[in-house]
Amino acid sequence: MSEPEKAWKPEDITRLFVERANAKDAEGLAALYEEGAVMAYPPGRQTVGREAIRALWEEALPHLPRFEPETPMPTLVSGDLGLTATPAGDGAGARAQVVRRQPDGSWLRLLDQPEITAPARD
Repeated sequence: MSEPEKAWKPEDITRLFVERANAKDAEGLAALYEEGAVMAYPPGRQTVGREAIRALWEEALPHLPRFEPETPMPTLVSGDLGLTATPAGDGAGARAQVVRRQPDGSWLRLLDQPEITAPARD
């Protein structure tokens, strides 16, 4: 089995995420995260560690609709850390991730906030 494609730019992770989610590839999704990554999902909880993230996706993917690509916002990079974000396609908020450059030059997610909703307005 060949090694999955790596994210050579922080923005690549968004594209790879959509491709792997639509292929229902929980293992491939987990490979986009560092071993000790933290994901703020399911809502109100945190999933910690690549293996727990893989298990979460394995359980969730069969029940999720097809993901549509979202245009990433400009990435902020400071040294080996980056902040990536995409506005939600429905305009209801955004998604944000902290990524870290790996020793081979590729990027992996360290912190993942998949849903940031806009506050309700009165």
